[in-house]
Amino acid sequence: MATKISFILNGDKISYEIKDHWTLSYLLREEMGLIGTKEGCGNGECGACTVIVDKLAVNSCLYLAIDIDDKIVETIEGLASTDGTLHPLQQSFVDNGGIQCGFCSPGMIMSSKALLDENPDADREEIKHALAGNICRCTGYIQIFESVEAAKELAVEDKGGKNG
Repeated sequence: MATKISFILNGDKISYEIKDHWTLSYLLREEMGLIGTKEGCGNGECGACTVIVDKLAVNSCLYLAIDIDDKIVETIEGLASTDGTLHPLQQSFVDNGGIQCGFCSPGMIMSSKALLDENPDADREEIKHALAGNICRCTGYIQIFESVEAAKELAVEDKGGKNG
């Protein structure tokens, strides 16, 4: 069965006809071509598919696409400015070695964004807790935690723009 849904995706109003069994990750990657959202495990264990729905970090491999009707969805593709300037979290991950192979990076960044949007002064323990559902096989997590901490400073410098 097909259902028409409407939602905001990275700031743009979208209407899309979906099959009721589609996951959000399937809709984003396979139907809409937004391949920044990775599907690693397909069962909510790795966090590579994390996106933000109505300000909450969610595993899009478990989230049914039909449930985004009338909601706001943010993906990694929506973070950089239209001129290509990276979001402070993206820039910080680059600058601080938080990106290695890059597979987990979109999920890590989106989980971190949800945290910092809610709590811009999150400490190391809060960052660890927010990223507990995201698995990385490359960095050992220290560079990721440092990237999130450094992004807080970049965000303060960038207040007022899209990246703030």
